[in-house]
Amino acid sequence: MTAPRFTEHLRKQSEPTWSAAVGHRFVTQLCDGSLPDPVMVRYLVQDHRFIDSFLTLLGAAIATADTFDARLRLARFAGMIASDENTYFLRAFEALGVSEAQRTAPADTQPTAGFKAIMRQAAATRSYAAVLAVLNVAEGLYLDWALKAPRPLPENFVHAEWITLHDNPAFADFVAFLGAELDRVGPQEEALSTDFFLRAVALELEFFDAVYPQGE
Repeated sequence: MTAPRFTEHLRKQSEPTWSAAVGHRFVTQLCDGSLPDPVMVRYLVQDHRFIDSFLTLLGAAIATADTFDARLRLARFAGMIASDENTYFLRAFEALGVSEAQRTAPADTQPTAGFKAIMRQAAATRSYAAVLAVLNVAEGLYLDWALKAPRPLPENFVHAEWITLHDNPAFADFVAFLGAELDRVGPQEEALSTDFFLRAVALELEFFDAVYPQGE
């Protein structure tokens, strides 16, 4: 009997939090097009603030990867984040009428601050496994919910493109690469990888919760 992959082991440890995030009402409303604009604005404003820390995390992955092929794949993905994904945010802000003040004035929510911190903490470890643990959550959890999105997609591009950015062959292939890399190097740093993975999953759920006003 084949032993479970290290990433499968981490996923099981993260339950029920992982499934709660993937099945969150934010995801359901996003995918069926019923998400209220104010909620989407709060989400996008906070999520866009991750890009700087996320690029730091990807830079650490490139620096600590132990193969040239891995560095190339990670570098290409960093380029996509800095171009296609960042451009989506700017187009979405314009479509939703979000001013510069609306983007910059609100304070970081606690989960946003937590995500920025964990990305930089993982980068600071100089451990490829720790960095991969956070990346596997940040990208793998999004692929998981995006794959479940019903078709046809919502007509509003703000919803539809956020789904397709996380459900396309290139993205799925990259997530598979991240998983294979963590399966390869993670068991040698099991405690560190597990700590970063489980904390990142908890932050994903908290982030979705935080975009809804208290009591709504």
